[in-house]
Amino acid sequence: MSDTFTPEFREWPKTPRLFRDIVITEKIDGTNAAIHISNDGQVAAQSRTRIITPGKTTDNYGFAGWVHENADELAILLGPGLHFGEWWGQGIQRRYGLEEKRFSLFNTARWWAVDEAGTSLDSRVEQSDMCGQLDAVPVLYEGQFSEDAITSALRDLKADGSYAAPGFMNPEGICVYHSQTRSVFKVTLDNYDAGKWEAAA
Repeated sequence: MSDTFTPEFREWPKTPRLFRDIVITEKIDGTNAAIHISNDGQVAAQSRTRIITPGKTTDNYGFAGWVHENADELAILLGPGLHFGEWWGQGIQRRYGLEEKRFSLFNTARWWAVDEAGTSLDSRVEQSDMCGQLDAVPVLYEGQFSEDAITSALRDLKADGSYAAPGFMNPEGICVYHSQTRSVFKVTLDNYDAGKWEAAA
C-alpha cells in the first residue's frame, strides 16, 4: 500500500426504505411549467428549460402570457414560492379534447391543505376567476408503497380514461411520488412504458 495515496473519504449514502408512503397521480401529457412568485408579489413564468416571457418567440404554448394576464390573482392564490405543474389542453400534445388550456399543479398536498383561515387552495380557486384554469393533478392513490396500487391505477386509467379530462380515453400514465426519497417516478401506458428513444427503436 502506498504511503503517499490519501483518498478522500466518501460515505455510502443512507439507503431509503421502499415501503413508505407514496402518492400516485395521473401523468398529464402537456408541457412542464412553473410559476415564480417573489415575497413582494412579483410573478414570472418558466418552461422546463428556461424563463419565458409573453411573445411569439419567447413563450411556450402561451403559458407566460397566461401567467402575465393573471399575475395578481395567481400571487394571491399561490403565495410566494416556485409552483411546478403541467400546462396542457388545447393545442398541446394529446390536447385531451379541450377547447382551453389549464395549469395543473404537482404539489397535491398543498392543494388540499387547509390554511390558518380554515380554507384550502382548492376552495379558494373554486371561488375565484381561476376556476377551470387552475387545479392540481388528480390523485389516484395515497398510502404505503404497493405494486398492486400502481398496477391498479394504470389498469383503471386504461379502462376508464383520464381523470383530469373525463371522457378522454387515451391518458398518458401515472407519476409516483415516493415520500422518503422525495423522488418522482413515471409509468406510461404508451408502448408498454418504453421511453421515447426506446419506442422509436
